[in-house]
Amino acid sequence: QVQLVESGGGLVQAGGSLSLSCVASGNFVRNTVMGWYRQAPGRQRELVGHINSAGSSTNYADSVKGRFSISRDNAKNTVYLQMNSLKPEDTAVYYCYNQVGSRTYWGQGTQVTVSS
Repeated sequence: QVQLVESGGGLVQAGGSLSLSCVASGNFVRNTVMGWYRQAPGRQRELVGHINSAGSSTNYADSVKGRFSISRDNAKNTVYLQMNSLKPEDTAVYYCYNQVGSRTYWGQGTQVTVSS
């Protein structure tokens, strides 16, 4: 089992920035993809982006490209999500995930609220 714990969510005004962290533990394997999803009220969970095991390649949803950035520190088993130029439509619960083959591990989620 892999345990993922997110932190850093909160309330921010539109145009502001917020940084999320996700620490992995348990049977975490560093040579795996990590990333972030989000789920807004009444909507399906959507992919925000992900990063490869080396941290050398990232992919993002069109809705966050140019505003969000994912990085990782493998020495700390941690993945980060830097969110800039936040919009009210970014309001959601943000979930960290770890992809191990066909299995996906999830964090408990952290709330991000962007006020207009």
